[in-house]
Amino acid sequence: MKKVLLVLLAISIFSCKNESEEKTSSVVVQDTIQSPKEMDFKVLDSKYVSKDSIMSPFKKELQDFSAERYNQIKPFVLDQDIPAIQASVKKGDLSYEELVLFYLTRIQKYDRENELSLNSVISLNPNIIEEAREKDAALNEDKDHHQIFGIPVLLKDNIDAENMVTTAGAEVLKNNYTQDAFITKRLKDNGALILGKANLSEWAYFFCGECPSGYSAIGGQTLNPYGRKLLDTGGSSSGSAVAVAANLVTVAVGSETAGSILSPASQNSLVGLKPTIGLLSRGGIVPISGTLDTPGPITKSVIDNAILLSAMTGKDAKDSSSKTNTNTTKDFYTSVKAGTLKGKRFGAIKELMEDALYVQAIVDLKNAGAEVIEFKAEEVDLPNFTRFLNLEMKRDLPKYLKSYGNKSLEIKSVTDVIAYNLQDSLRRAPYGQGLFDGIVADTASAEEYQAIKDTLHANGKKFFDVPMEKHDLDGVLSINNYHAGEAAVALYPGITVPMGYTKSNAPKGLTFYAKSNKEQDLLIWAYAYEAVSKKRIAPKNYN
Repeated sequence: MKKVLLVLLAISIFSCKNESEEKTSSVVVQDTIQSPKEMDFKVLDSKYVSKDSIMSPFKKELQDFSAERYNQIKPFVLDQDIPAIQASVKKGDLSYEELVLFYLTRIQKYDRENELSLNSVISLNPNIIEEAREKDAALNEDKDHHQIFGIPVLLKDNIDAENMVTTAGAEVLKNNYTQDAFITKRLKDNGALILGKANLSEWAYFFCGECPSGYSAIGGQTLNPYGRKLLDTGGSSSGSAVAVAANLVTVAVGSETAGSILSPASQNSLVGLKPTIGLLSRGGIVPISGTLDTPGPITKSVIDNAILLSAMTGKDAKDSSSKTNTNTTKDFYTSVKAGTLKGKRFGAIKELMEDALYVQAIVDLKNAGAEVIEFKAEEVDLPNFTRFLNLEMKRDLPKYLKSYGNKSLEIKSVTDVIAYNLQDSLRRAPYGQGLFDGIVADTASAEEYQAIKDTLHANGKKFFDVPMEKHDLDGVLSINNYHAGEAAVALYPGITVPMGYTKSNAPKGLTFYAKSNKEQDLLIWAYAYEAVSKKRIAPKNYN
């Protein structure tokens, strides 16, 4: 049972109470990691990344960026959304170059090697200041710029980007220099500044089984700014969420298989969107599952989430699941503010009604005009979920290495990674690599694999579709990533929004789920809830 629980935690499947023994126990694990007692880590700081090593390209510019100027522009940047920052740039209150220098100053101050260090950033774009200057020069061109233009973005370090190594947190990929992933190119095409790469749970938290979320061999242990060493960061997009929460970057991109955006976003009081599979390309992203993987935005506000999502959309001919119809950006943000909760029908899960924050969120929704119907959750299992991911990663990691990885890499498979790590396991795999061992051991016929896949999909859809059809619901309400597993295999999108804090100051999120391709609805609902609830508070030690 212990091994099963660790696997469930690693892939972020947390389900509501009073279902199966495994699922009930998963919730207990989630509650336990939010204990106010200091967490026990085998490894804290990275053996590969230091403050000096990542900041060295910017030494002169940072010396010239005075503390006085930092404090002058601070009100225009700290906890501001993208439209507000853009307005300040256009008014001349700051430049894009200064915006970048502001974040670099904060990364130098807060991210590594001090009593407030968060270990959220793995690497920085060495050309970022020059690129910011180019955006400043182009600002007054007679053209309409995307809202993401000139805005610094941090990428989870399983997403390829030129001039920066893509490691997935693993030492074996320390020389994996690549071309831009498709979504990276889309961001650049729309004018975004790629600030750098964020730490993550190694191999997107499908590697060691017994390691804490937010740990990677390359990046060290990411820590939660709301309770450093006390509160779990959530995984696997830990660094992406922590960096945004602590104002080390404006917005960040994460990736999710089953909860890896929703978990860290909710654990760090942020907005995280897991899109429908295929809305965003997976090309150039180190995979777990070609069926379930997707990148997605992690932000401080819903409007920023919609802007970042819009900047990444586009059809990727190399990704068979890419479902957008054109190569032009889909605009998710223009109509977000015009939406309403009036007349919308949401399902609230009875088993979650003992959570006071969830109950208050329902009150807020009702006050905004929504109808909320309580229902008892369907008792569904997700049989062979871990086995399904084993089979998918065994197939899909070699595809990534062949099509997108650096040609100098000697590894070709999960087996090769295991063998490499065993040569120096204390540095490369201090928590072991139990999940990778399971990948190698698992096999299935084509028929058996398809049966597992079909059962998971049917059961995931049943969890949502039965109450939605019975009660004529627009969406289902959950907490954090409690039902991310069911949504993952159903191929349904979800968005989480801050809904408050526990007595131990642990953030929690209200999570909306809807049927496929309903991202616009999710963003509208989330924006309206955010406006009426106003629950997010910035972490006090990082202001």
